[in-house]
Amino acid sequence: MKTKITLTLNAKRYDIDVEEDFARFLSEQMKQDFEFYGNNDIKLLLQAYVRKSFALYEQEKEITTLIDRFQNS
Repeated sequence: MKTKITLTLNAKRYDIDVEEDFARFLSEQMKQDFEFYGNNDIKLLLQAYVRKSFALYEQEKEITTLIDRFQNS
């Protein structure tokens, strides 16, 4: 089932439809990065994007390291 999550950027509301189980995760993450019930500027969006991209980068490095360890064992 789809669930709608709304975020306001530069005084414009954006609705995002996602699956219900992902919606719970996404809304919790967005509450950490944004004023979830208020207005957000583009700079805040860019900062959140960079933080999440860095976290993904770190995860990929860890996965690569683990794969290398398993292949060399």
